[in-house]
Amino acid sequence: MSGIRVGSGASRHEEDRVGYEVWAPLARRTVEVEITGAGDGEGTEAGGGTGDGGRTGTSGRIAMRPDPARPGWWTAPEGLPEEDGTRYAFRVDGGEPLPDPRSARQPDGPDGPSAVVDHARFPWTHPWRGRPLPGAVLYELHVGTFTREGTFDAAARRLGHLVELGVTHVELMPVCPFPGTHGWGYEGVSLWAVHEPYGGPEGLKRFVDAAHGLGLGVVLDVVHNHLGPSGNYLPRFGPYFTDRHWTPWGSAVNLDAPGSDEVRAFLLGSALTWLREYRLDGLRLDAVHALADSRALTFLEELSTAVDALAAETGRPLFLIAESDLNDPRTTAPREAGGLGLHAQWSDDFHHALHAAVTGEAHGYYADFARAPLAAVAKTLTGGFFHDGTFSSFRERVHGRPLPRTTPGHRLLGYAQTHDQIGNRAVGDRLTPDQLALTAALVLTSPFTPMLFMGEEWGASTPWQFFTDHTDPQLAEAVRTGRRREFAEHGWAESDVPDPQDPATRLRSCLDWDERDREPHASLARWYAALLALRTAQPALVEPDLTLTRVAYDEDERWMLVTRGGGLHVAVNFGESAWKVPLADPAVLAASAELDHAGGELLLPGGTAAVLRGDSGDHA
Repeated sequence: MSGIRVGSGASRHEEDRVGYEVWAPLARRTVEVEITGAGDGEGTEAGGGTGDGGRTGTSGRIAMRPDPARPGWWTAPEGLPEEDGTRYAFRVDGGEPLPDPRSARQPDGPDGPSAVVDHARFPWTHPWRGRPLPGAVLYELHVGTFTREGTFDAAARRLGHLVELGVTHVELMPVCPFPGTHGWGYEGVSLWAVHEPYGGPEGLKRFVDAAHGLGLGVVLDVVHNHLGPSGNYLPRFGPYFTDRHWTPWGSAVNLDAPGSDEVRAFLLGSALTWLREYRLDGLRLDAVHALADSRALTFLEELSTAVDALAAETGRPLFLIAESDLNDPRTTAPREAGGLGLHAQWSDDFHHALHAAVTGEAHGYYADFARAPLAAVAKTLTGGFFHDGTFSSFRERVHGRPLPRTTPGHRLLGYAQTHDQIGNRAVGDRLTPDQLALTAALVLTSPFTPMLFMGEEWGASTPWQFFTDHTDPQLAEAVRTGRRREFAEHGWAESDVPDPQDPATRLRSCLDWDERDREPHASLARWYAALLALRTAQPALVEPDLTLTRVAYDEDERWMLVTRGGGLHVAVNFGESAWKVPLADPAVLAASAELDHAGGELLLPGGTAAVLRGDSGDHA
């Protein structure tokens, strides 16, 4: 057990010192650590505590002392139980027992005591040197609905499907503890721990080990911009939040007010723990535009510096992917060029353009894209951003700035569906198989890093709806009524919006794996696999140079021809009538349907797409 610091999330450190410690600058008089169970790997209860505040190897309440070298930090005497599974909590000024802010495990949920985790105990079986982001294909997965069982182990049993499909990385939605059993995960409260119903820390490690054994990298979605609201005890310890800034979730996480040095260290430590102790390959950072930070050295730049240093230390390619709606090239620009140094960002503009093209939807933020959807698709394929200093009617202002053409395309993630774009619809409805056949052709042959949302590859008929399991009745009712009122403002009957607290809402959202083998799902799955196989076989389809992608289209006739180099073209017919593809004697490499190809001409039926090799002449 040498080298475990319990109060630092039970992570292994180089130094030999062991002990309980916590940052609690708001404590006015005392901080105590309460040992409630001896460790045996499962947190078995132990009795016999002295309760006298002295040094002891048994249960009890032990007084902590201020650390003179670190203002605001409190440390406990050495020699306390620290075996894997030992339960403990902190009491500030004699109050109720609180979980450790850096807890590595919450066996009884966010409100219960913390438990020691000895990361060195896990028997990793697959050596792993990592998989880099360039050339990757990501697959966004929610553990609680990927299978009906809703566990890491059940999800791991389905990973072979992703390997056969051609995926390289799994992107897990957040796995930090949250109230109840089932939820999206974006209301986590213990940023160093793993949701126990999914399988806890060991369950996540088993999943990662299994994925690595199959050659799959694993990316984790982490939320630094807000916590809670239920089970969030951080304000009892210190100034983790500040009213200097305001966010959609209330007071902002404190990144620039007094005390922010320790808050940033808390977030940095959490991020590095995921990458080091769980051997993850990358992190997806939720809504970085909501990280209010006025310091000269921003938290995101500090984080990217630390992750690059860890990559150099471990010899594994580690990366950070931002969710940002700023359309700001500095997000992924190198630090030495004045950027934040993040390695990629989600591209919602590309999604919005694709969605408008196949659905015709024109409400909300789709409005600007729907005016000329194929032009919007073409602009994002060749320039990255659609709003690059243009007026956004949804925001009622100018938005974004141009992405330098030298930016490699793999720094943008391209997708037709995500958890947000499905789950934030009133009933969580997905694109249809016919629509996905078209969007897949453009996503999987784009210069971007493609990402799929679970079940998309077979056109899953199951919706993906917003669901929660709040244990606080008042909060549960507030979420239920708030969501229904939100959509009522857009014309939905409140009774038609699923109740997030109803267990049936989560069950409806679980994938039906049996439908993969039924039509039209089986045909769509073969189309996705064919496109991903081509992406592996044809280097031109992973070429990230945006300047080498050319697009021809006709907004009225509803066709698009994308040229990707090496004589490769992607033909997409969004219309209903057949379209004569303007290529001389094209060779069909893959198609979403049977094609009439004779006499050196190719007629592409309405609603179909194909990858071709041929001479485009002056058409693209």
